[in-house]
Amino acid sequence: MTYTSLSQIQSDLQLGKTTLPQLVDFYLENIEKNKHLNAFLEVYSEEAKERALLVSQKVSEGKAGLLAGMVIGLKDNICYKGHAVSASSKILEGFTSIYSSTVVERLLAEDAIIIGRLNCDEFAMGASNENSAFGPVLNHADPTRVSGGSSGGAAVAVQANMCLASLGSDTGGSIRQPASFCGLYGYKPTYGKVSRWGLIAYASSFDIIGPITNNVEDMQLIMQVIGGADEHDATAAQIAQENYLEKKIGSSQLRFAYIKETLETEGVEPEVKLATEKYLQKLKDAGHSVEPISFDLLPYLIPVYYTLTTAEASSNLSRFAGMHYGYRSSAANDLESTIKKSRSEGFGPEVKRRIMLGTFVLSAGYYDAYYSKAQKVRKLVQERTKELFKDFDFIVSPTSPTVAFKMGEKADNPIAMYLADIFTVHANIAGVPALSIPNGKDSNGMPIGLQIMANMHEDARLLALAKELA
Repeated sequence: MTYTSLSQIQSDLQLGKTTLPQLVDFYLENIEKNKHLNAFLEVYSEEAKERALLVSQKVSEGKAGLLAGMVIGLKDNICYKGHAVSASSKILEGFTSIYSSTVVERLLAEDAIIIGRLNCDEFAMGASNENSAFGPVLNHADPTRVSGGSSGGAAVAVQANMCLASLGSDTGGSIRQPASFCGLYGYKPTYGKVSRWGLIAYASSFDIIGPITNNVEDMQLIMQVIGGADEHDATAAQIAQENYLEKKIGSSQLRFAYIKETLETEGVEPEVKLATEKYLQKLKDAGHSVEPISFDLLPYLIPVYYTLTTAEASSNLSRFAGMHYGYRSSAANDLESTIKKSRSEGFGPEVKRRIMLGTFVLSAGYYDAYYSKAQKVRKLVQERTKELFKDFDFIVSPTSPTVAFKMGEKADNPIAMYLADIFTVHANIAGVPALSIPNGKDSNGMPIGLQIMANMHEDARLLALAKELA
């Protein structure tokens, strides 16, 4: 019993070939078998079994929701009422969420079964899932390699068939890059397309929740459920929800652009470049227009991204002070020592590095030189990207310049690690939707990903394209 799509599951449920309790048991067995990969921080075994019985009853009565039969995992920064959530950090030790995120409420309303919470880089800061307080997540294709980050657990859980789909968060590539490293589909919606209510913030003007799946159809179903406006979230787009399930491309000949620097930049592995070029040729052979473009702001994307996100992180993470909830140092003896020691002991090295960077760029004397200037370049990136979509339907690039690298290979070099996001941060800075799709494997059998970006709020069209091209 191995399923790669919800349609297969729902078909077998209708034919009596399987039951939801059997399906949940299958995933629980797989989780146990693959626990060495360290994808799950907590498994909701009994709860998932009970929910399977409840949803089974609804299926038999013909009253089941759109996601009946979908067993899904949550990245450990998405709140679920009555359940622990830690952002994979010691600082939130012992914390239980007092409310559910909007995405969780919407999943449950459509009868999805949530099977557990998934390991990630601490506070979603990382490109390899080596920054978790609970240890790294290993790649199922090769356990000596990283899973990608920060949603590494979310990717590996689907990759190793421990759940059908997962929800991650994407601030600069944290869904797309691990999806690429694990041979899956990973989607970053238009900023504001999915509510951030109940997502533990890293950088509020960048963060977005999205799915990781085996196929486009499941991604469309999940987006149909979790997308749309939300009264709890002022950053959620106040526009009508798209119909992801019925959207068509609307044109037989499309205009694709590829940023030539993404294939010429030093550091792009030859096999990644070759796989991308083959895909571009495939698009041409299908009758589409494919043109190279130059994006001269590419070298500035990483500096802009890390200047702005660390500034927002410095502000957002100030609430974790050992005072109200979570970890408190046993060595503390007054207010000042409680805050200093709790934060020093509770945060990991990468989180502390980014808080310090963010505090620096916001400090007097440096605000204009760094933060203010980065905001101006961000605006420029948004305007240039918008101009590109006047001439093209979609922009294509490799998702990552490399396949999954070896564990520890970049751990001592923050700059090399940050450059792993060089092609994905563009979509977050511009606020546009971006999708990573599987694009073959290298000679070592490691997955390669291809990224496709669309214009703002053309999410349903982007997914319709991916479905057509699959």
